[in-house]
Amino acid sequence: MADRSGSDEVPHPEALDAWFHLTAVRRDGDRIRYHGESLVPRSRLAEELRPAFEAAGYDIRFSVDDAGNDVLVARPFGATTTSETTPTTNIALLLATIVSTMFVGATVWYYIPLSAIAENPLRVLEAWPFTAAVLGVLLTHEMGHYLAGRWHGVDVSLPYVIPFYIPFGTMGAVIRMRSRIPDREALLDIGAAGPLAGLVATIVVTAIGVSLDPMSVPERVLAGNSEAIIFHNPPLLNLIADTLGQPTDYNDPTKAVHPVVMGGWIGMFFTVLNLLPVGQLDGGHITRALLGRRQETVAALVPGALFALAGYLWYVRDMGMQNSVGLWVLWGFITLLVSFGGSANPVDETPLGWKRTLVAALTFGLGALCFLPVPIEIATV
Repeated sequence: MADRSGSDEVPHPEALDAWFHLTAVRRDGDRIRYHGESLVPRSRLAEELRPAFEAAGYDIRFSVDDAGNDVLVARPFGATTTSETTPTTNIALLLATIVSTMFVGATVWYYIPLSAIAENPLRVLEAWPFTAAVLGVLLTHEMGHYLAGRWHGVDVSLPYVIPFYIPFGTMGAVIRMRSRIPDREALLDIGAAGPLAGLVATIVVTAIGVSLDPMSVPERVLAGNSEAIIFHNPPLLNLIADTLGQPTDYNDPTKAVHPVVMGGWIGMFFTVLNLLPVGQLDGGHITRALLGRRQETVAALVPGALFALAGYLWYVRDMGMQNSVGLWVLWGFITLLVSFGGSANPVDETPLGWKRTLVAALTFGLGALCFLPVPIEIATV
């Protein structure tokens, strides 16, 4: 098994010549890069070559070079890049988001006054169930993408969680795909794995939340507020609560749902936004896998649809900016910008089979159960 470039020995199983037209072999640190052209779809190539490379002690992934040629990257098991062995940024952002969600959870959802936290900062720890619910949903979503990416040999980063302030303490989480997607099946799997995994976590968190005792709203909060932010229940949340026979609304203004329920609400809300069929959003990946390049036509319609929804709420239902109109206007502009970035382009454009088409339909169907025209409302009390 000699290196064709004349350097140290490299693995060269017989199956490689049968399924891959090899033009060059180069070393890149502990990695070996096989340049050439795949003779079969990437998914088939992975099935044929992975056992032989694993027997030689190597994991394989796929990429493309600057000229658009296929590159098979072999890496010894246990070898990682510096960024993978020391994910400093990922850990720092996670710790910052734990702090931000716990602080917001304590002050907003557990009604702990700032003066009390100033006297005893450890009181923010009382909001750990809220933090666990929110981060559990978000990280499960992103780990779905991560594991699906690794399964298909795509180089993906660990999740980056984004800290923020009110109302949730975070703006969500993302992962980076650092290599090309091998085919439309892989693109569908990676795009759908996040929402599906996140929704499983969301259902679990919501079921736990609605089963917990409601929070008592202090008199000082009721007396000091002339306006209230109302988070309306998505159909999925009501379905879970009704199945368990638990209420989510109380006639008594001194009672509110347990903050863990908000972890489920956040999971549903972010699922809706992520499934918008635009660019690099999860919905964009799924639609690109389904429709190929025709996905760009769908993506071009999304900003207009969101602006139209905002107009419908404003003019037809006579709702002001405090009733989610501003939310959909904002996301109309966001999707407009995201659409300019384009979608992921898999190397192999072989259309999906019926099984993955059903997975796509299931994913969008579950996402529809999380949608509300007016998810957030500011009401005078």
